Amino acid sequence: MAGVMDSVNQRTQLVGQNRLELLLFRLDGQQMYGINVFKVREVLQCPKLTLMPKSSPVVCGVANIRGATIPILDLAMATGSGRLLDQSNPFVIITEYNTKTQGFLVRSVERIVNMNWEEIHPPPKGTGRDHYLTAVTRVDNQLVEIIDVEKILAEVAPTPETISVGVIDAETQHKAISLRVLTVDDSSVARKQVTRCLQTVGVEVVALNDGRQALDYLRKLVEEGKKPEEEFLMMISDIEMPEMDGYTLTSEIRNDPRMQKLHIVLHTSLSGVFNQAMVKKVGADDFLAKFRPDDLASRVVERIKAAE
Repeated sequence: MAGVMDSVNQRTQLVGQNRLELLLFRLDGQQMYGINVFKVREVLQCPKLTLMPKSSPVVCGVANIRGATIPILDLAMATGSGRLLDQSNPFVIITEYNTKTQGFLVRSVERIVNMNWEEIHPPPKGTGRDHYLTAVTRVDNQLVEIIDVEKILAEVAPTPETISVGVIDAETQHKAISLRVLTVDDSSVARKQVTRCLQTVGVEVVALNDGRQALDYLRKLVEEGKKPEEEFLMMISDIEMPEMDGYTLTSEIRNDPRMQKLHIVLHTSLSGVFNQAMVKKVGADDFLAKFRPDDLASRVVERIKAAE
């Protein structure tokens, strides 16, 4: 696995084509799991860990990796399966989410597969609310589960969701009451975080689960003779989503004269400077890293003032 991430910088060409690459791995047992390569900084044999007193039971310890102290989470325990049993030669997947770096302890790392987002589907109905899946797919006729890492991180190290005093004023909140914002995100945790933040600003929120659902919704609006830019102050969309990613959703909207004026902000836990270039390439109006309540609220406030 030493060179598994060597060509990651070349993989940015997949973005905007509704494609992704999954790094496949296993915990205990034969079940295969996947994580988007864009979230992965490197994969290595688990280094020596230092225990941290009073930390979450999910945190195995911290490791010094390339001069940085990084928390290592037991992914099996984080998803409710109990501590990883086979720790003879475990691997650590170093990831970056929401500008924070952490490692995930796994039993083995398999390979990278190139896929289309259309092959990635929401979890089957009937899985309930307590699961940790954000999507599923199949590779070589084997089910691959894609874990909702944002839900895990929200439980292990909750992000403050309150908006600082002064970000919103009473006049703006009054104006916001008559406005709506469309949000799109496949993570239930992220949808709730964004919704609570926007409701604090004062706007009405319409929350959808993925890019395909959002595009169908907008197309139905225009078929009814409505203009999305008049129906919604803005659309705030995640990038990584099953069926259709945020880049492709944005491109589809911009290529349709009936809805191309909709203001679009891409809101994602993906890190990397390439995101700024992709925002321009697909025609989004702005890019925002997750999850920063003040920044998100400020973007909405700016739009409210600009719309006057």
